[in-house]
Amino acid sequence: MKIVEYKTAGGKNLIEDYVSQLSNKDQLEYELTKKVLLRDGFPALKDLNTRQLRGKLWEIKFSQNRIMYVVQSGDAVYFLHACKKQKGKAEKMDIELAVQRAKEHELKI
Repeated sequence: MKIVEYKTAGGKNLIEDYVSQLSNKDQLEYELTKKVLLRDGFPALKDLNTRQLRGKLWEIKFSQNRIMYVVQSGDAVYFLHACKKQKGKAEKMDIELAVQRAKEHELKI
């Protein structure tokens, strides 16, 4: 499995920027999540705290944070947006941003 973190046209990794501002504990949890996905592939998604948001857009929840992602081409997971979990459900604005980023990279939602 391959994990692709969203980058702007200028090459800035927005997922990495978000994670770098988290507490050490939350950063470690994110890194462990990535490590499990890389090691175990898609079956690992069943063991993580995930939920479908819209179409092929899903989220992984860890601590008080969310990573919105889509699975494409059978072996790649695209992390599109990271945000703080503030309510019981994903904010509409955050979902729309993830959808927009998917379209930028011609990913199917």
